[in-house]
Amino acid sequence: MLRLVHFRQTLITASKLKTSNQCNSLVASTRRYSQTPNPDHGDFHMDGSRSLPRLMDFPEILWPSTINTLKNWILIQFIIRPYFDRDFTIRDFVFGAKHALQIISSKLVNGEFGTLKNFVANEAINELKPTIQKLSVAQRKQLEINKADIYFAFPYQVGIILDEEQEKVQKRWVEITMVFHVLRGLTEMRNRGEEIPWNMGTLPEYQDKVFVCNYRFKKEFTSENESDWTVNALNHFKPIDLVREK
Repeated sequence: MLRLVHFRQTLITASKLKTSNQCNSLVASTRRYSQTPNPDHGDFHMDGSRSLPRLMDFPEILWPSTINTLKNWILIQFIIRPYFDRDFTIRDFVFGAKHALQIISSKLVNGEFGTLKNFVANEAINELKPTIQKLSVAQRKQLEINKADIYFAFPYQVGIILDEEQEKVQKRWVEITMVFHVLRGLTEMRNRGEEIPWNMGTLPEYQDKVFVCNYRFKKEFTSENESDWTVNALNHFKPIDLVREK
């Protein structure tokens, strides 16, 4: 039985494919991430107000990885499209992921955990729920994301998971970790014709408006048992908080 561990990310490389559209073997390498918040800076901004705490035990990812980008392209072009979903495109996936982010973030703000089950895995909800319930009203409002405020989004990592224990039908899944960069109020700024500085992350007036969201999507592609995309891990954070933790 396969089990996902939230503080790990697995890089998967397929070596062969059977003619029955199944992967014959995988070489997996795992990198463990761990971060210990600095109690002097991790929970508070310089103005004394409390920052947004980590929602799940899931690593904060900011920027693309050149190696991962190449591996992602190979997996999509030579495995996912030919053997899993010939109509799959990363452009369409990113478009749908942005929409999912907006819906999920709204439900987190309102504590709608019942309907959240349509979008987020039960294990993730169980981890999220106690953290969300402890947030103040102001902190919850920081979770809400308007997809029009996303100015940069990319797939950080694409992975394939196979259940080798199945004899008759090999179960298989695809996981995609997405990273979204958000500037709160970006839509209104654009409507007013304001120019967005390229170095806004370093400017004090923008630092508390910039958020990064990491969402890991998973979908089963087993024959006759294909599922919808759901999120099994997520985090919202401010990059400036990571700087203050150091």
